[in-house]
Amino acid sequence: MDKALEAALFVFWEKGYEGTSFEDLTRATGVVRPGLYSAFGNKAALFRKAIDRYEEKYTTYLGEALAEPRIRDAVRRFFDGSIEVQTLGGVGRGCAVMNGALACSDEAEPLRQELIARQKTGEDAWRNRLERAVRKGELPQATDCAMLAGYVTAVNHGLAVQARAGASKASLRAIAAHVLDTWPLPAEA
Repeated sequence: MDKALEAALFVFWEKGYEGTSFEDLTRATGVVRPGLYSAFGNKAALFRKAIDRYEEKYTTYLGEALAEPRIRDAVRRFFDGSIEVQTLGGVGRGCAVMNGALACSDEAEPLRQELIARQKTGEDAWRNRLERAVRKGELPQATDCAMLAGYVTAVNHGLAVQARAGASKASLRAIAAHVLDTWPLPAEA
């Protein structure tokens, strides 16, 4: 089950929800369709379990970044971790959640909304972390934390799209470095 779920994750990561067929899943997992249905339910249920796996196994860098004592280090660690995952194994994979959310038919709209909600949870975590940085004096009091959280999230989405399009790790790192070079100065600076 564990290996099949990992294999399914990589198919969904590559092709997104809509682009993945049950034939793709059976080929990748080595489990015939009735076995997949029995183990995981329908395609949507398997996709949700695969995305859960992705978040549990591959996006731990978010929590690690948010736990950094200094906000610039938090942002740096976030982008470093994200870039590593988005280029895992030297392949421009992008983000499994983003890949799944970008192209959905009307029938898959509920899944797309779930993925958007997952992204929003991360953005909300950034807003909370940025608010703490303002209280600590690491950012100016006038910082719009919701906007800055949206900015960090949007840059990360852009990195994911660029990675998926084949951008090199070096160019992705240069973009992240530019964000840090233009980061708001501490309140006392």
